[in-house]
Amino acid sequence: MRDFVIMSDSCCDLTDEMAQELDLTILPLTLHMDGQDYRNYLDGRELDFQEFYAKVRSGAKSSTSAVSVGDFQSSMQEILQQGKDVLCINFSSALSATYQSACIAAEDLRSEFPEAKILVLDSLCASLGQGLFLYLCAKYKQQGKSIDEVYAYAEETRSKVCHWFTVDDLNHLKRGGRISAATAMFGTMLSIKPVMHVDDGGHLVPVSKARGRKASLVALVDEMEKTALNPAEQAIFISHGDCADEAQFVADEIRRRFGTKEIYINFVGPVIGNHSGPGTMALFFLGSPR
Repeated sequence: MRDFVIMSDSCCDLTDEMAQELDLTILPLTLHMDGQDYRNYLDGRELDFQEFYAKVRSGAKSSTSAVSVGDFQSSMQEILQQGKDVLCINFSSALSATYQSACIAAEDLRSEFPEAKILVLDSLCASLGQGLFLYLCAKYKQQGKSIDEVYAYAEETRSKVCHWFTVDDLNHLKRGGRISAATAMFGTMLSIKPVMHVDDGGHLVPVSKARGRKASLVALVDEMEKTALNPAEQAIFISHGDCADEAQFVADEIRRRFGTKEIYINFVGPVIGNHSGPGTMALFFLGSPR
């Protein structure tokens, strides 16, 4: 059985340490801010995550770009030249062109490496939802599974990766075209916080509203209570837009309700944070339905 590498992109928002432990190859997306380009490495080597959020709070304007076809090609080529196969699992195609770049790169390389398997999968996930999905696939691989077995497991599992988000400032969603200017204005005046999830097609969808910040955080855990599969025994992932204390509050609430032991917390990285803003809180778990 040929060895293979699981490849992904930095919108998975895993810590660099966890990505290394899971033996993942992660390619960075790019943030364009104040006339400068920053590659979104998981270790924040080009732009520290707290520094990024400080810049956003001070009004810095930024945009993002997907991983290029060329970056995928060179990274895949390096692995294929070692006689290994590639399973590339990417940020939701509904939110980025990164998956498309990976598909083009894979197609270009198949004729050069006809004996190799180069499989590309749309995670339909975002942030640590993508991170949780990669974590599960990597753990499955560690059981000695083949690339085809992990691919089949991934296809079967991605529809169970639940994503629940809330944001502190509606104006970031307004700028990204997710909500209207009027909704942002009235929501801000009334301290209305949206509760959103990522649907089966990988799109960000508003589901309900909470009055006030604390209520919105509790609402995320309420949603988990409705659909989580065996919450005490699974790994739960939480990502936040530079509000670690509130992420800890959500983690404590999960432990109190379900007795969950394994909870991982990390930043929403600059690429997704550029659209969701400081104060974003996101909760990810396995559930049914998504």
